[in-house]
Amino acid sequence: MQRLFVVFFLIFSKISISQNKPLLYNVDALPQTLLSNPGAEINFRGHIGMPFFSQFHISAGFTGVTLFDIFDDSNPNVNLRVRNAIRNLTPQDYFSINEQWEIFSFGWKLNRRDYLSIGVYQETDVFSYFPKDLAILINEGNSSYIGQPFDFSQAAFTAEVLAVYHMGLTRQINDKLIVGVRGKLYSGIFNVESTNNQGTFTTTLNNQGATGIYTQTASNIDVLIKTSGFAPLNNAEGNTVEQAAADVLKRSLFGGNVGVGLDIGATYEVNEQFKVTGAVRDIGIMFQRTDVENYRYYGDYQTEGLEPLFPELDEDEEAIPYWDLFEDEVDENLQDETLYDSYTTWRPVKFNTSMEFGFGRALVPCNYRLREEVRYLNAVGMLLSGVKRPKGITLAFSAYYDKLVTEKFGFRAMYSIDDYSFTNIGAMVHRTFGNFNVYMAANNLLAFPNLAKANGTSVQLGLQFIFDRRLGYY
Repeated sequence: MQRLFVVFFLIFSKISISQNKPLLYNVDALPQTLLSNPGAEINFRGHIGMPFFSQFHISAGFTGVTLFDIFDDSNPNVNLRVRNAIRNLTPQDYFSINEQWEIFSFGWKLNRRDYLSIGVYQETDVFSYFPKDLAILINEGNSSYIGQPFDFSQAAFTAEVLAVYHMGLTRQINDKLIVGVRGKLYSGIFNVESTNNQGTFTTTLNNQGATGIYTQTASNIDVLIKTSGFAPLNNAEGNTVEQAAADVLKRSLFGGNVGVGLDIGATYEVNEQFKVTGAVRDIGIMFQRTDVENYRYYGDYQTEGLEPLFPELDEDEEAIPYWDLFEDEVDENLQDETLYDSYTTWRPVKFNTSMEFGFGRALVPCNYRLREEVRYLNAVGMLLSGVKRPKGITLAFSAYYDKLVTEKFGFRAMYSIDDYSFTNIGAMVHRTFGNFNVYMAANNLLAFPNLAKANGTSVQLGLQFIFDRRLGYY
């Protein structure tokens, strides 16, 4: 009789569960989370990204100014628009582009504790501060800035294109703690950076009786631009598109410059509803040794201008070559060199940390093979992220709401504050068709009707196969 009661209870439980379609995962339990945190919570047996389509992400922005400020037709004077835009910017304003294209992604649960993931992605990262003094000097000249030095140290930028090969392991330490580590091998394709420049250019009034009206002083000038990977393209005359593409492919397969990196991350479940996460990514270094060309411009120079002479010349005599003499004088004092010394670069270290609270408890099926784990249909959280840049850290703070509408469809709504905007609203949606998962995300949605008025935006999409979300099945 007791056995009959147990069988009846199991059958009844199965019927009840099938009618209510239990939801066993939340938005965070998707493969793309592993790229941002190798210690993320994993609620599936394995995943395989759609080759070349498993994930694509691009973001771009410019603090302090928008394209609309420059191309606004309401002010017909384009020179005035450019001048106003330059004056409104500061040397701390910056321009950035980041693109990631995942070529291959695969992961599988080795046992009840460990999840192994491997993959390859291509990344482009461009970052430049706004050199306000140099922009004013080029656009307006120096006549209105007597006695004011133009600072060359404001020029600071980095740009790189590389392929990343990675392998990570995520381990469930206990019921509360998950940790993860990911090793990376970088294959450099292109790199350019100029970050430690110095020197000033100043125009001052001469003392009475001096030769000219103004004195121009270039003091302690030292500008260095480092590059790798560009030399073959500059020197290869008659290179075809196919040859250039083959060269880029070779570099992405460790045919150019190489480097190593590390990601670490963790998730801690304070209780069944509240968890915290954190990760540090791209703790890495690149060794730029192949196809290196560095350009240096340095020295000190002072001039009081040209003093033209108008002597009486015979017909066979040439006029004094003032400009050539001036160029020779400048070249003697301000020198330029092309160097071929190897150099190292550090990857832009990224970090993120979050707190999340789940509510709206989901039903859990009664099955002896399923690990009992509480799931929630809703979650609210806060996320702080940042990137190390040459002059400091750029930060972003976000608050978000996750919702599982059905077992196969969910979304996230997010509000962010960063250097680009205080009104950044983003969204992500994901949909599962059998084992096939599709997700799309975008930031700064309010600016989409007219992106010219936006300081920045980003979009992301991905396709992957996710296997056996119910971890208890082996």
